[in-house]
Amino acid sequence: MMDARPKALEAGLYLVATPIGHARDITLRALDILAAADVLAAEDTRRARRLMQIHGVAPGNRPLIAYHDHNGRRVRPLLLAHLAAGRSVAYVSDAGTPLVADPGYPLVRAARDEGFAVYAAPGASAVLTALTVSGMPTDQFHFAGFAPTAPDARLVFLTSLRDVPGTLVFYESPKRLAKLLSALVTVFGPDRPAAMCRELTKMFEDVRCATVGGLLSQLPDLVLKGECVLLVGGGARSAPSPEVIDAALCDALLTHSLKDAVKEVSRTLELPRRRIYQRALELMKE
Repeated sequence: MMDARPKALEAGLYLVATPIGHARDITLRALDILAAADVLAAEDTRRARRLMQIHGVAPGNRPLIAYHDHNGRRVRPLLLAHLAAGRSVAYVSDAGTPLVADPGYPLVRAARDEGFAVYAAPGASAVLTALTVSGMPTDQFHFAGFAPTAPDARLVFLTSLRDVPGTLVFYESPKRLAKLLSALVTVFGPDRPAAMCRELTKMFEDVRCATVGGLLSQLPDLVLKGECVLLVGGGARSAPSPEVIDAALCDALLTHSLKDAVKEVSRTLELPRRRIYQRALELMKE
């Protein structure tokens, strides 16, 4: 066990990312903060104790305070009082990066409003892990979190995301995954590309790439455990207007040859090169 406390931390709130599965995915800096902080706060204190035990970090006599959705309003003033007293407070969520689908946001907002320093010790994130292993586009993505549980609210929620161009990232429990996929088929249609990621970084990691409808058809044959990350392809990109095409061409022709300007605009706007070339010729004549 780490009996000797590391060098003291500056006063402030420290957001410590924790592993989403494999315990060794924690960072060295995260361990240093957990060993040095004056006060520890956790969404689940049992998980926090277990993680610290695995890595030989002794809580000692330091406060280990539960902070979650159900007690946040009551506990936040206590954590802010520790910050006001010049102490360092380390906050960990159940797994992954604090503030991503956990109750950390009100705490950070309150700390900022009171003028306290807030630091992040980045690390594991289910969102980024799923994106990197799924093969889905990562140039744009939208984290949608958990969909509403009520059927009508879920449909309204998904309808608002139907035309978002980037990859959509959802968190969902195994008990509600079939309902979410069914609603996605209703709102998006069955043919949107999708990926279902389970047990990420664990021994039985499972990543399935198909369509929304294809994933729904696979569910009856699966035994689902743990939260799932579901990725869904973005909405179709709307075609650029003639005004946008002309503006892009005029701008490109100022610094490029005709051939290079056409190539650049065609690539940027994702339009056929022949169409762009013909329009460029018309603009040059005009």
